[in-house]
Amino acid sequence: MAIGFFKKVFTFSSEKSTDAVVVEELTAEEREAVAAASLPKQRTPDVPVVTDPVLPEEMETAGGPASDVAVERVEPDSDDLDVVPMALLEMEEAQSTDASSSAELVNDEPAKEIALPKGFSTSTVVAPEPEVPQEKLSWFQRLKAGLFRTSSQLTGQIAALFTKRKLDDDTLEELEDLLIQADLGVETAMRVTGALSSERYGKDVTGEDVTRIMASEIVKVLKPVAKPLALDLNHKPHVILVVGVNGTGKTTTIGKLAAKLSGSGLKVMLAAGDTFRAAAIEQLKIWADRTGSGFIGTKLGADAAGLAYDAFEKAKAEKSDVLIIDTAGRLQNKTELMAELEKIVRVLGKLDPDAPHTVLQTLDATTGQNAMNQVEIFRNIAGVNGLVMTKLDGTARGGILVAIAAKHKLPVYFIGVGEGVDDLEPFEAEDFARAIAGVNA
Repeated sequence: MAIGFFKKVFTFSSEKSTDAVVVEELTAEEREAVAAASLPKQRTPDVPVVTDPVLPEEMETAGGPASDVAVERVEPDSDDLDVVPMALLEMEEAQSTDASSSAELVNDEPAKEIALPKGFSTSTVVAPEPEVPQEKLSWFQRLKAGLFRTSSQLTGQIAALFTKRKLDDDTLEELEDLLIQADLGVETAMRVTGALSSERYGKDVTGEDVTRIMASEIVKVLKPVAKPLALDLNHKPHVILVVGVNGTGKTTTIGKLAAKLSGSGLKVMLAAGDTFRAAAIEQLKIWADRTGSGFIGTKLGADAAGLAYDAFEKAKAEKSDVLIIDTAGRLQNKTELMAELEKIVRVLGKLDPDAPHTVLQTLDATTGQNAMNQVEIFRNIAGVNGLVMTKLDGTARGGILVAIAAKHKLPVYFIGVGEGVDDLEPFEAEDFARAIAGVNA
């Protein structure tokens, strides 16, 4: 009965019903119930009034919506409500925020270090110490470190030879053999012993005396070949053909040269002429992207001379300042490869009578006397007119550069003592001589 009754009185609409007939149909008992429901309920003193957020007419009973009979909502008197000042609310909110911040600061305090007994460990992650930037080594320091094995072996043997001995013919002969074994070459060895004999013959000689004179004589051999690589920028493109045996660092040297040239504002193009190795093509493409240089390549096994032709035409059309062409590693016993190298030189010569303007050969210092033979062969085939010595670090055979300079007298443009871009630097005779002789100043 109660459900049916509420169905008659409550509805979802908030508007008053104008249907008076529905009200008249209620019995006297139902009218009293309606009147009682419309009166505000008596509340116990000191008990706060809780206002239901949902209006009674918005309620839906289990029996479904009631009929459209509206009942006025009675609003509680404002005098009966406890009004809280806005200033007090704001003050409480500020205090709550300060308390939260303080809690966060407490939680963020670093955990105290606990000395655990042996056999225990903590899972607390200890923040690493901030890295202190290391001071960058100068070029001479890096060169000296790269030639350390050469200089330490040489100076150690010299010191042992001249311990408490006067300079005589026997000592000079032993010194000459020692210098030749260190790959300095016969000519340099004779220069050093001759200078030492004229200055200290018959006198007590120390290892320091020998290294000082040796450094001075090495400078005299190297100074004429320590030249910069000259570029004729009025003639574009300046073609640099890079040759050498596989493993001597041709492709890496090309990348380092491109980095230096493009870094100075020149427009550089790289040509992957080593068509016998897919890795060489990919590696050169990476260097081109890294240095912002142009790039031209071809499929594996394609004609290298044809690529050189296309590279020259493209570099000329794009007004590149420098074109650097890589080549396959030629071995003296690979007749067909050496013949192809000759073909590349002929093709470039037809495009420009002066091309290639620079034929740069890379030499691996670890090969020792074999590097001397490579220079002679490539010079006859490709017209090598400049050298780059690589891998001077980690070898005790760095003296071969002195022997090559003394015999072939070819310009030595750059030397490398590592894999980084900054590890390829212009060749300086004084620095190299001091580093190989173990002289600091």
